[in-house]
Amino acid sequence: MGNRLSKIATRTGDNGSTGLGDGSRTTKDSVRVHAMGDVDELNSNIGLLLCEAMPEALREELITIQHDLFDLGGELCIPGFQLIKEEHVTRLDDMLEKYNAELPALTEFILPAGSRAAAVAHVCRTVCRRAERSIVTLGKAEAIHDHPRQYVNRLSDLLFVLSRVLNRFAGGGDVLWQHERKRG
Repeated sequence: MGNRLSKIATRTGDNGSTGLGDGSRTTKDSVRVHAMGDVDELNSNIGLLLCEAMPEALREELITIQHDLFDLGGELCIPGFQLIKEEHVTRLDDMLEKYNAELPALTEFILPAGSRAAAVAHVCRTVCRRAERSIVTLGKAEAIHDHPRQYVNRLSDLLFVLSRVLNRFAGGGDVLWQHERKRG
């Protein structure tokens, strides 16, 4: 990994460039920097989600995901480097299976609503989908490993499932979309 920051205001980015973990520089609007920023935003939103009430086991799993996302940002910051591996994706698959097993089957679309925690989980899901799109775009421009893309794809699915779990934890349920709802 690159050097740890000991000074935050370096002024080296005043010209619109930023340093990558391998010592190279790129523009702050490059597809790589967009992907890194979207992953960072996702991690920050998960931090916000962690401020909400939730089962302690889920809290610990989300903290692990935050560490994974920090590693993912590191991988994106260092071209050619790999930190996210198949076992990270498999862990999310296992969580999806575990939490889905507790939920009733969906028969209708649900709205991103309900408890505050569920709503924040939905915000995380949408930011995760954006991060996924950024990683796909980066993969078209430069060679990257498959696991980061797979990881955020699974994570967005997991965040959808967790929104349902969090609504139930708060004593509610899914907020169903009503196709025939009378609009005013």
